[in-house]
Amino acid sequence: MFKQVRILFFLLILLFVSVSAYLTKERVASWDKPLYVYVYPINGDGTQATQHYIERLTDSRFAGISRYMTQQAAHYTKVTTEPFIISVSPQVKSKPPLPPIGGNIPQVMWWSMKLRLWSMTHNTDPGPAPDIQMFVVYYDPKNVERVPHSIGLSKGLIGVVHAFSNNQYNQSNNIVIAHELLHTVGATDKYDLQTTQPIYPEGYANPQQKPLYPQYRAEIMGGRIPLSSTKSKIPRSFNKTVIGPITAIEIRWEE
Repeated sequence: MFKQVRILFFLLILLFVSVSAYLTKERVASWDKPLYVYVYPINGDGTQATQHYIERLTDSRFAGISRYMTQQAAHYTKVTTEPFIISVSPQVKSKPPLPPIGGNIPQVMWWSMKLRLWSMTHNTDPGPAPDIQMFVVYYDPKNVERVPHSIGLSKGLIGVVHAFSNNQYNQSNNIVIAHELLHTVGATDKYDLQTTQPIYPEGYANPQQKPLYPQYRAEIMGGRIPLSSTKSKIPRSFNKTVIGPITAIEIRWEE
């Protein structure tokens, strides 16, 4: 009996979360008013250098993301206002739950629900609840060469970004945040998960270019600038990226 009650309780939670996510997604997709995005910094490596970096974060550090989104939205017809307003919130002291490595569907679903519950209890901003939560976990590049894979969930409108706590990485950090932010509103990856190479044509900024290579910008969900069919490079600034028409359709900026 107890097991049946527990299963029923779990199913009710899933139903509530699913309905809530659907209603939120429909509201978000109207693009008739800005979406408020809160960035929650987290000290990922516990170092003083990372803490020093976090303590100096301000809204201006993320203003480039808002400007980029506004500039890109101007190319499409469905957006009637500034898409995103981004502000930094007080630091979160704990880390989000890690996704299961090679997990099956029930494990991934359980992790997703845990992440959403965790995010609800780690809103450090005293103001109104945000539309989208982006938890940015920072690491000192002197100690960490590579950071874990970042994620963005449209179910729950949550992103977890792993970034470097050094000013020379500010622009590349913002590109990753923008990529995951677009995931939260419905965009899909447009690169091969095995090779990380952009997928033609949807992962190319200019798939009609002749000759096709080298490309000069990256489709932001493709992640890289294609130099050949097998080689590409990471863009270092927003002026080397675009939000392509397929991504625009996915996030309902265009029909």
